[in-house]
Amino acid sequence: MTTPYQQPPQPPQSQAPQQAPQWQGDGLSSGYTSPIPARRAHLGDALASEWTKLRSVRSTMWTLGVMIVLMLGVGLLTALVVSSVSGEPEVPGGQEVLSLGFFGVLLGSMCVITLGVLTITSEYGTGMIRTTLTACPSRGRVLAAKSLVFFLLVFVISLVITMTVSALQLSILGAESPAGADWLRATAGVSLYLATLGLLSLAVGTLIRHSAGAITVMIGVLLVPLVLAMFMFSDSLTAVREALFDYSVPNQLSAFYESSARVTGPSGWEPLWILLGVTAVAMLAAFFSLDKRDV
Repeated sequence: MTTPYQQPPQPPQSQAPQQAPQWQGDGLSSGYTSPIPARRAHLGDALASEWTKLRSVRSTMWTLGVMIVLMLGVGLLTALVVSSVSGEPEVPGGQEVLSLGFFGVLLGSMCVITLGVLTITSEYGTGMIRTTLTACPSRGRVLAAKSLVFFLLVFVISLVITMTVSALQLSILGAESPAGADWLRATAGVSLYLATLGLLSLAVGTLIRHSAGAITVMIGVLLVPLVLAMFMFSDSLTAVREALFDYSVPNQLSAFYESSARVTGPSGWEPLWILLGVTAVAMLAAFFSLDKRDV
């Protein structure tokens, strides 16, 4: 029995289930709008991402550091040795002095090959490639961004080092200034060749997806043709031996300095066009491989 001052107990009322807010356009149906502007990702975002990854990895700094030391140190050491043993000769020609930078560039090319391979294979080794392709599903854009960032980085560093080494060598030996075309080939030409060789390494790394295997293949491309040619003594292999000598990477690099021991091989800017053609084919194969294969 209830008193006039008491209310009878009420049965609990069932509440209607709440619906989760739905996304509509650039905000929620409840009226929420994100303060972060939404836009489509583009190549510039991929470039920024690849630049951040490349410059924040310790292997990049170590590899580029060794390359700089080899190119700068070997180039200057060669000039000092020539200066100390030459006595009082006549003033050397500028082109002869520029050719002294070949040895440092050849050794530095191994560092470029290593860095080109690691630019892509290190992500396969750590599994980071899954995150990269999730953030940027366009695999062609990822490969293009990696290639462009790597190419520009190697080209700029190589250009600065080759120009510095050439200037110091001319100063040490007191040589006359070389012709503009010779200077351009020994600096910009060599730098373009090194950067393109690194792109070829990146393409091989994309195809193989294993650091040690890809580096081994590229070291073989660099040295094996020359080594094989040196041990082909049979007259029946003369044509093969001559071709291996002419188109080996060391001989093509020396052509930029006009110091090649071969007369029939590529000369001038021809080695760069040859390497660009080979790299274009390898990059096309790398694109199709990356686009069609699972991670």
